Amino acid sequence: MIYLDYAATTPMSDEALEVFQQAAKKFYGNSSSLHDIGSNANILLETCRCKLASLLNVDKNGIYFTSGGSESNILALQSIIDSHRKNGNHLITSVCEHPSVYYFFKKLEKQGFEVTYLPINEYGVIDLNCLKQSIKSTTILASIQYANSEIGTIQPIDAISEILHNHNVIFHCDAVQAFGKISIDINKQKIDALSISSHKVYGPKGVGAVYINPNLSWNAQIPGTTHEKGFRPGTINVPGIASFTAAATNTCEMMIEERKRLAEIRNEIIRLLKTNVPMEIVVEGDPTNHLPNILGLRITGMEGQLVMLEANRHGLAISTGSACSITNQKPSRTIKSLGRTEAECYEFIRISFGRYTTNQHIQPIINILKKITSEHKSKLRYSVSN
Repeated sequence: MIYLDYAATTPMSDEALEVFQQAAKKFYGNSSSLHDIGSNANILLETCRCKLASLLNVDKNGIYFTSGGSESNILALQSIIDSHRKNGNHLITSVCEHPSVYYFFKKLEKQGFEVTYLPINEYGVIDLNCLKQSIKSTTILASIQYANSEIGTIQPIDAISEILHNHNVIFHCDAVQAFGKISIDINKQKIDALSISSHKVYGPKGVGAVYINPNLSWNAQIPGTTHEKGFRPGTINVPGIASFTAAATNTCEMMIEERKRLAEIRNEIIRLLKTNVPMEIVVEGDPTNHLPNILGLRITGMEGQLVMLEANRHGLAISTGSACSITNQKPSRTIKSLGRTEAECYEFIRISFGRYTTNQHIQPIINILKKITSEHKSKLRYSVSN
């Protein structure tokens, strides 16, 4: 099986597995316990906090560990909004956010908040003028993803940040897909809060992190919580955090070289698909500002779910969109927001590459998709002729 669903989750790296095993054996104590075994676990925890902070170029006091990207988004947003609700009730996000963000804001609307959902253009980029016009005196926070998980489009984060800060609006950014793929400098980009996840960078599932600027106030969601300075209840997963930190460090060290390598694979696959597959291929997303590892496309006239199932039958693992909404069976919200018809939305598939994707995989990928589309086209011709 050729795995091409890295945007959904990455396999754990050998380094991450080794660190997890060693940490689980040697640092099994509760990091909040006051005996030496607990203190040793706490020392490792704080070492990881410092290392992760250095990767993001932020103060370690702003790093809070969580159970993953979705919880990072929800806890960060709720904690900050609760603390600043006295300043207004208007929030801004985009129509193409991850489900954990999009449906969180839908929930807040039922609680009396006013939410503006920014539209995107045909490439998935928000309109900066629309963002400016959306800001009100009651606007307290905006949450805009760094990069889209389905089409890979990278948002103009620097420009977004400048607009929001000029109007004293707090900026939260979901960087789960972007972290480890492209350079992120939170201080330089003036991002107030940011969410990342372990299993997108070859670390274990069930671990993530939030950065919140130490100068920004937030409210604990569960009164009396002591772990992570009250940000999240529950015993700290020290082995998982150590493994996450090792995986993130390794991924960031390889980032520049890996970005170039994956971009070349992506470009070659697009070229070969357009010249070998007997059906029209439409690549979705921004043609220049996109993640190197995500290729969102449509094969005109074929439902994406059919392509995915047939690809799986032939030993190719791809997806039809975000793994967090895949069981919904509704057209992709992102693709629909690009202005595509419902039929076109159902054509969408996502191919995402990673560390273990090689040049040797390219031709087998093309061969499988060529076979699938050729068979489908033949069936269409037969049904028409009969």
